[in-house]
Amino acid sequence: MSEKNYVTAARLEELKKELGHLKKVVRHEIIQKIVEAKAFGDLSENAAYAEAREQQAFVESRIFELDDLIKKAVVIHKKSGDFVTVGASIKIEGNGKTKEYKIVGQNEADPGSGLISNESPLGRAFLGHKTGETLTVETPAGKIIYKILTIN
Repeated sequence: MSEKNYVTAARLEELKKELGHLKKVVRHEIIQKIVEAKAFGDLSENAAYAEAREQQAFVESRIFELDDLIKKAVVIHKKSGDFVTVGASIKIEGNGKTKEYKIVGQNEADPGSGLISNESPLGRAFLGHKTGETLTVETPAGKIIYKILTIN
């Protein structure tokens, strides 16, 4: 994974909101479950305690992951220009079909919704190219020739 985490401003706010919720609410709920489970006695055969500890491990892992994503976040600001950049929406033609994509960071990618990662083979292929250019991209289906119709 690259050092930079390209995200939209909205996605960065979602990540911060999730992190805050995990730290301020969920973490305290799990601590309370652990305290209650300890009150039942023998921890070696205490299913409630074991489950709470597993939840705690998962939440702490997610908090660590979110902290890292936020620290490495680079907010995408669409720059007007003639070249495909992260944040650009493009209309392309390939194999006789016209498609529209938005180039986003890896954590926002959803190819089914037209959001392709700047780190994906297709996303990388379009970066730096301009309207009217044709390029050949190696895909699982073989080589496909794409033409960039528009960049917004």
